[in-house]
Amino acid sequence: MCGRYASSVDPEDIVDEFEIHTEVPDLPRLPADYNVAPTKEIYAVLERPPRKDAPDGPELPAERQLRTLTWGLVPSWAKDPKIGNRMINARMETVAEKPAYRRAFEKRRAILPADGYYEWYSTDQLTKAGKPVKQPFFIRPRDGSILAMAGLYELWRDPTKAADDPARWKWTATVITTEATDDLGRIHERMPLMLPRSAYDAWLDPTPRDPAVLLDLLEPAAPGLLEAFPVATLVSNVANNGPELIEPLPIEPSA
Repeated sequence: MCGRYASSVDPEDIVDEFEIHTEVPDLPRLPADYNVAPTKEIYAVLERPPRKDAPDGPELPAERQLRTLTWGLVPSWAKDPKIGNRMINARMETVAEKPAYRRAFEKRRAILPADGYYEWYSTDQLTKAGKPVKQPFFIRPRDGSILAMAGLYELWRDPTKAADDPARWKWTATVITTEATDDLGRIHERMPLMLPRSAYDAWLDPTPRDPAVLLDLLEPAAPGLLEAFPVATLVSNVANNGPELIEPLPIEPSA
């Protein structure tokens, strides 16, 4: 699973990377977060369907947007939004079939930009309680580029709020995961799916597509594309934050 990641990219850089043609003067802006956890606000790149300004007016093209969403997808039919707390990841193997994700996979796809993500490796050392000591690793693109995680988004309407209340809609997202490849599988068996630039347009297109065609866009990262290194256990506590969380641990000299 992907349960923590880092996101310190400026929104202007996200706009450039994903070719968001926006005239909005004030982009959504989140503080740099080196310990993004479920239920936090995150950046998401998405495209809204074509629309009309008036019933008899011309149809306007799909609009690519940068938004802030809550991490933890809440399906539109959910009775309680707390369901999102456990829906932070969607497995590639079942995303086109599971009721919680199926409709979003058809037409509400997103890209979640990140610096990299964390996974924990169970070592041979044991805690006082007899459990394996877990060493966190930070995994990021080797070339320093933005990590474009494949995701889905949903809109949930709060039935307790009035129709004219701007807060009546809750926007949420989930990260799509797959089996880890290359040496990353030694750290953890799952990893987020990353989209190459060549797949951005097709993935974000809100037009309903054949699930098989969409699944073909999702390919695990090519071997060597990512690098992983151990980091301090500070990241294990969500209260900790700062660039020190992604600093590589010094290599201990061999005996």
